[in-house]
Amino acid sequence: MIDRRLFTHFDWLILSVIMILALVGLASVYSATYTHQPGIYRKEFYWVLIGSFSMLVAIVVNYSLLERLAYFIYGSTIFLLISVFAVGSSFSGAKRWISLGFFTLQPSELAKLGLIIMLAKFFSEKPVPPRGLGVKDLAVPGAILMAPFLLIAKQPDLGTAIILWMIFWSIVLLVRVRARVLATLFGLGAAAAPFGWMMLKGYQKARLTSFMNPDADPLGSGYHVMQSKIAIGSGGFLGKGFLQGTQGKLMFLPEHHTDFIFSVLAEEWGLVGSVFVLGLFFTLIASGLNTAMSAKDRFGFLMAFGITAMFFWQVVINLGMVSGVLPVVGVPLPFISYGGSFLITSMISAGILLNINMRRFIF
Repeated sequence: MIDRRLFTHFDWLILSVIMILALVGLASVYSATYTHQPGIYRKEFYWVLIGSFSMLVAIVVNYSLLERLAYFIYGSTIFLLISVFAVGSSFSGAKRWISLGFFTLQPSELAKLGLIIMLAKFFSEKPVPPRGLGVKDLAVPGAILMAPFLLIAKQPDLGTAIILWMIFWSIVLLVRVRARVLATLFGLGAAAAPFGWMMLKGYQKARLTSFMNPDADPLGSGYHVMQSKIAIGSGGFLGKGFLQGTQGKLMFLPEHHTDFIFSVLAEEWGLVGSVFVLGLFFTLIASGLNTAMSAKDRFGFLMAFGITAMFFWQVVINLGMVSGVLPVVGVPLPFISYGGSFLITSMISAGILLNINMRRFIF
């Protein structure tokens, strides 16, 4: 028997925001690909349907089950990340996908949610010292992070690895860390930066250096950002209109249906449409934080916060990337960029937020 109180406390606002974002994404992918890659938007339509069903399952099943299955979920994502190197498919020098015949799975997307669930379980069970977490207290959660982080960085997938890093520190700072520990870790990180630079691939180094001066190589490493700025700027106040954009349609803008989909949207819908989409993301993030604060238990609180942090950093990094404020690191825009694994993971994550919110008064 389904408790009627679940429907009473259901957050229709979050659901409405998610579905509007998914529809905006579907329209944007269609506009970016219908002239030369019609199969892309058809696949995106199916992903929206599958993602919606996955979100429904995530809403219906009590989220407390995730706490009991945390080790299995996390272990499964690690297994899939390792499997990529054995049976994965390569594209453009990266090995990130596992072909399942009818579906190509990207385990790194699932790893983000697996990390959140595992960290939420760990910190919900471990009491935090009064002065905050020390170095020894960070050893186990640090290992929980580094396993998927190193595997994803090896693929290489710098963007997703950065998102994992940001999720981890968002949750750790929320739990509370001693100031001296933070200062020490910051110093060690600064000292290790040169070694990190040496480990980057050539194209990754080029992306970072072009961030400082994209005009230095306008036809090479700086091309993405320059074309993105042209697309965004040419949209003006009201935009050119749906299907009237040229940067994506004429193939001037690379990755126009994935990482740079916001540039296509901004060109066609202008400042008005861009602000509308930003308002939707702000509403989602604010609702996610409210869900975390009103969660009935610590596990739900930490998981809701982790999911909200994931959405926040993906939006911030993607928008900073396409506008030239941040380096291009390959982070898609939630619910809008094309990608089956990415969209389904985002929809499941949103479903978990709704799940936590609707059960906050159910004990």
